[in-house]
Order: sequence, then C-alpha cells, then structure tokens
Amino acid sequence: MKPKHVKKLLSSAVAEVAGTPEDYCVNPDRDFTRTRKISLQKLISGIINMECKSLHNELIDMFKGTSDIPSVSAFVQQRDKLKPEAFEAVFNKFTARLTVNSGDMPVLAVDGSDVRLPINPDDKLTYLPGSRTQAPYNSLHINALYDLNKHLYRAVVIQNGTQRDECSALQQLVDRSDIPLALVIADRGYESYNNLAHIQEKGWFFLIRIKDGNYGIKNGFDLPTEDCFDMSIVLNLTRKQTKKVKGLLKDRNHFRYIANSSPFDYLPQYSRKADPLIFYTLKFRIVRFKISEHYYETVITNLPAEKYSPEALKKLYAARWGIETSFRDLKYTIGLLKYHSKKTACIRQEIFARLILYNFVEVITSHVAISKKQRKYTYKCNFSVATHVCRLFLRGQTSPPYVESAIAKCLIPIRPNRKRNRFVLGEVLQRFFYRVA
Repeated sequence: MKPKHVKKLLSSAVAEVAGTPEDYCVNPDRDFTRTRKISLQKLISGIINMECKSLHNELIDMFKGTSDIPSVSAFVQQRDKLKPEAFEAVFNKFTARLTVNSGDMPVLAVDGSDVRLPINPDDKLTYLPGSRTQAPYNSLHINALYDLNKHLYRAVVIQNGTQRDECSALQQLVDRSDIPLALVIADRGYESYNNLAHIQEKGWFFLIRIKDGNYGIKNGFDLPTEDCFDMSIVLNLTRKQTKKVKGLLKDRNHFRYIANSSPFDYLPQYSRKADPLIFYTLKFRIVRFKISEHYYETVITNLPAEKYSPEALKKLYAARWGIETSFRDLKYTIGLLKYHSKKTACIRQEIFARLILYNFVEVITSHVAISKKQRKYTYKCNFSVATHVCRLFLRGQTSPPYVESAIAKCLIPIRPNRKRNRFVLGEVLQRFFYRVA
C-alpha cells in the first residue's frame, strides 16, 4: 500500500466524521456551525499529528508557521466541543479500510494497559484510592485486539479505572467485531469459561495460557501425570445442582457446575427445581509443553490437533509478545504518556489519536523495501525514525518517494531469542513534560 494511498484513506476517514458534526459534538445545534480558523477537520487532523510540545508550538506546526495561528484558548475551546467518539469513529473507519480484503485468518493478541491521569478525586469513575504503599491516582484502562501479522490495532475498548474488567472488555471486542474468522491469543488473566464461550459462539479460535498450579481452569480435571501432554475435553456446563446433576459431576472431565455468582452469559443465572436441565458444551484441548529446562506452560485452545501440534502452539503463543512491544512503542515513541489537557474526555481523544497514528506509521513502514545483504541479522525499520518521517508526511513537509527512502536509511537489527530479567518500574505521569519544549 503506497504512502499516498494510506494518507488518502486517513483523510477520507477524517472528512467522513467531520461531515457529520451533529453526531460527535457536545451541543449539536450550536457547535461547529460557524466558520472559524480551526475547522472540525483541521482539529481532528491536528490532534492526530500532535507531538510532545507545548500547545502553542503544536499550533505553529499545525498552521505551518503562518501568521494565521489561533490562540491556545481558541484551540482548547474548540476541542472541548468534540466528543472522544469522533476519534474512535476515525480509528474504526481508518482501520477497517486498512484491513479490507485480507484473505488470511487474523491472529489477534488481546491485552490491556493502564494510562495514568492527573489526580482528581472528584472524578469518581477514574479515581482509585491507592493502598498503604501506593498513593491515590486516576487511570483509564486500554483493552486492545492487536493483529500480530499486520502489526495493527484492530479494535479498542477504553474503561474507567474503577470499572476495569478485562474479561468483559474481551467479550465486547469479540462480539462487536465483523471479522468472520480469527484466532485470539491471551495471557493467564483471560482464562474464563465465559470468555471461551463468547469466542466459540463467534466461530473463532482461542489460545489462552492458563494457570499451571492448583487454581484456575486446569484445577478439577483428571489430567495425565506426565510433564507434557495434549488432552481433548468436551465439557458440559450447567447451573443446576439436582441429585441427577451431582451424579454427573463425578465425571470431572465432562461435566462442571457454574455457580450463580460466576458470570456466564449462555446459561440462565438462576434456575428453579422444576426448570429443565440445560447444558452448555465447550470443546477444547489442554496442552502442556516445555519452554525451558525447568519451566512449563499450559494453554487451552480449540485449534484442531491435526493441524496444530504442541510445538506449533508454543510458537503461536510466543508471538503474543508482539502486543507488549506495541504498547511500548505506543507509549514512548508515539507519545501516549504525554497529554495536552487535564480533562478525561480530552485525554480519551488523544488516546484514539495516538492509536490512529500508530496504525498509520506501521502501514507505511510495512511497505518500505529493505535491501537484503550479507548480514549477521535481519533488519527492520527504526520505528522512532519512521514516526518522525510520517508526521512530516502528514503535515505535507515531505512526500514519496522521500518518505520511503528516509525510513529505509535508518534500520535496526532483529535479535531473536534475547532474554533479560524483567525490571518493572512504576509508570511516571508525564502530562506536562511538553512544557520543556
């Protein structure tokens, strides 16, 4: 996909949203009805291409240094008129156009990441009181479906900090998707019969890592005693506890009771004794394989055994790390951690704007030709340099073929199988870092 075409797709998505301001304005009868320096289309495009500078410097870039620059106050007043749903709509329209006519089955990793907000105890939906070792803070939680083959965010659900529920978000992402067939890969936090049922009802495949100890889905099954195994299970779930059901539950590999307190959307939450016995059937494999000399992992999947051996599942699950590196690029290279407002609605705008820019950069870099030479490593584009070049391209300060050539000149090696001890540092809020610019 050529850079000019990608830019055209983004511009058309922005124009489509800007063409119906009444759907995305706080006051549809009044907002964006007059001609101003910052039109709705200019506002959306400008926020998508923002960096980490002060608002005044961002406006200088937005208006290319001309004398017709609006004031910072005028910009803030204009963006306050716009709902975050406008940027969500641009993200969905742009992403749908990037992924149209893709024949292969998408491999989607699901994961979540917190975004810290300015401390505001009055915002009850995002304010978390903290604990003895942690000060109070406000946060939003990003839940994303990430295409591991195309390196694109396909769908996103943003939750308030107090309403964080990654399992519920996964179910929303799956149910809302128009992808006919996909594979969802997830980490241990997503092991839930309800999640498996939603993915099964969608007609998709799942590959989820589960707890390897005495807790979680694995507990309660009669599994082989070997260190590595691959076992197929047909499990019937029910909420009734009659005498007949209690007899069936002794067959632990085929019947399981779901308590009323456990969410499961495909069985009635409550049932009387006179109600008929209802089962919901889940079909899956529990596979345990070795990942290093002393460590093993257990996954649950409905992928067919004849096509996906334990070794193939091991490689598939390892690819899930792509969403972790994408969050790193989104936060530190694209600039997700640095905002131009204290308001939650405006920060939601910038989250979707950063996601749009991430997808734009990834599509451009994926089509840059990298010359193959006699090298020790395979090389890829430097994402940081590519982001800078793509921002210039969006502003009209460069054009093809200079876009591709500039990105192709800055490459970095891909060093597979590198390992290091994980060091977790508390996330530092950097919303006013741009003031040093």
